[in-house]
Amino acid sequence: MQSERSKTATRRTWIRWMLLVIITLFALGVVIIPAFLIQPFKLQTPDRLKISYTLRHWSTIITLVALGLAAAIAASLWNRAGGLWRKSLPVFFFLPLLLAAWFARQNHFEWMFKPLPGANFVSVNDAGFVSEGDMVIAVELNGDAAAYPIRQVAYHHVVQDTIGGVPALVTY
Repeated sequence: MQSERSKTATRRTWIRWMLLVIITLFALGVVIIPAFLIQPFKLQTPDRLKISYTLRHWSTIITLVALGLAAAIAASLWNRAGGLWRKSLPVFFFLPLLLAAWFARQNHFEWMFKPLPGANFVSVNDAGFVSEGDMVIAVELNGDAAAYPIRQVAYHHVVQDTIGGVPALVTY
């Protein structure tokens, strides 16, 4: 029969393991949720954008704190564990945490919404790929006009152009 001291130690070990799992899942969630809420061609509501940008803003700090807490918990588990397998298991939690910490410092929105490179422009008569019912973003500057089909701009979100001698950045 286990002594009370042994039961307490076992309980503390399980609490540490649960904390390690929760910290890892939380850090991963903070980084992954914005990528799922803001995607090309998916509904982007104001609430989803607010959540995404809030998580994105705090993700760098949260992942660093998570790494620190996980290191402390893993060290305490390492000291109490017997055998190589039990000692190395907490270290495996650092792989997703390191990935989350790295990903939190990347701008994955740029990966999803790359500016349209080398956009080709055609005259109205040659724009057979634009149907009469297609929505466009129309811009007129200094007597020069341009139209950008929303269907094409929606994926890239950004088109650089010069209209009427003025550099323009068209976005949707």
